[in-house]
Amino acid sequence: MTALDLSSPVAVVGTGTMGQGIAQVALVAGHPVRLYDAAPGRAREAADAIGARLDRLVRKDRLAAADRDAARARLRPAEDLAELADCALVVEAVVEKLDVKRELFRALEDVVAADCLLATNTSSLSVTAVAGALARPGRLVGLHFFNPAPLLPLVEVVSGFATDVSSATRAYETARAWGKTPVACADTPGFIVNRIARPFYAEALAVYEAQAADPATIDAVLRESGGFRMGAFELTDLIGQDVNEAVTHSVWRSFFQDARFTPSLAQRRLVESGRLGRKSGQGWYDYRDGADRPEPHTAEPADPPAHVVAEGGLGPAGELLGLIREAGIEVREEPEDHGTRLVLPGGGQLVLADGQTSAEFRDVVYFDLALDYRKATRIALAASQDTAPRTLAEAIGLFQALGKKVSVIGDVPGMIVARTVARIIDLAHDAVAKGVATEEDVDTAMRLGVNYPLGPFAWSRALGREWAYDLLDELHLRDPCGRYAPSLALYRHAHASDKREDSPS
Repeated sequence: MTALDLSSPVAVVGTGTMGQGIAQVALVAGHPVRLYDAAPGRAREAADAIGARLDRLVRKDRLAAADRDAARARLRPAEDLAELADCALVVEAVVEKLDVKRELFRALEDVVAADCLLATNTSSLSVTAVAGALARPGRLVGLHFFNPAPLLPLVEVVSGFATDVSSATRAYETARAWGKTPVACADTPGFIVNRIARPFYAEALAVYEAQAADPATIDAVLRESGGFRMGAFELTDLIGQDVNEAVTHSVWRSFFQDARFTPSLAQRRLVESGRLGRKSGQGWYDYRDGADRPEPHTAEPADPPAHVVAEGGLGPAGELLGLIREAGIEVREEPEDHGTRLVLPGGGQLVLADGQTSAEFRDVVYFDLALDYRKATRIALAASQDTAPRTLAEAIGLFQALGKKVSVIGDVPGMIVARTVARIIDLAHDAVAKGVATEEDVDTAMRLGVNYPLGPFAWSRALGREWAYDLLDELHLRDPCGRYAPSLALYRHAHASDKREDSPS
């Protein structure tokens, strides 16, 4: 099954921001495009807006004037659904209400030809449920574009329970012919991106609710240590707190209130107060004129230790040993059968976040995971109230000697980046094990859909087979609500090594 021929008309129903974006993508690809909106005059306004965007592309030398003129000639507003009768594909981008979408597709089924492909751009509703009212549900597929559709490359191609393979294949190939990067996925709550991305927001909110760090510090650690393009608080302010919370609630309800997707009370209160982010002028941050941007907590300068003792290496943080030597600090290496840590001159220990807490040990400072310890510009440390002041000062001075800013946060297990990445990896393994998508498509979706620095499976390989499982297992012991319980898929992955025994004991 191949992509739609460029001579085939494509219709977009719903002319908001997303509908206009999808129409522009199809138009620039070369299709005749029909625009329809139930509100009188809205389709004409949308056509004018798309034309203005094409003009801007010409001014930026991203589109030839002749191609713009040809595209304008192929764009036609429609005043009645009957004008979509000759379309080979109709994409719906109306309000996220199941009854509205079902009614629309029932009406379309009476208008379009039997071989017309129908697509919903829903981000949170069941594609199967949308198609449930159709006489021919096999021709309906999810085409989930990401906003802004003309710029972001990812399209999730979602097969509902009744979607024909030929319909999904044609939609996939059409999206690819439009210059997009399609990924195939099954119809499960949140599809790929909105399912696997939940911990990025949830764990930042959990650290905040535990009063371990403020939003500015959490965001700075996620960016400057984790390598994420934006922190969770600034990103939800950009998305809209109401929108982000609605997606979280939708996924949570759809998974029968699974603890792994539990919404945040702190975010609920923010939405209730009307602080929806950039669009309302206030969210986690204040965007009003003259408002100050809060600074992340950064430790004052401290003296570096004269030497450190590396016991057992540092696992995923092993790169630090070379950086410490480059900073002129002596590294003495000693083998260790259990655990990996740095011992500081005062006798305290510096340990990579592992799901445990500093309070459980005599004199331990934890440090957070970094995507790349050489490139990271900030490192988070966690210590308990019983940690020796000298140990914390030596830990701060050590990372400052490596050119890093240091943020000291509360003693929460898994810290910030480590717990976030571990949970993302877990949900990714769980999704693949349940047939949602392939490992390759999951990694592609998370890199292109939400700009993650690595896909979950690439991250899992870099950190080691057992890393995420071990960290979450420790977290689950300390917070046994179910949120951190490793999935069976992650358990199998962690234990599918040469540790297998011949038979159970």
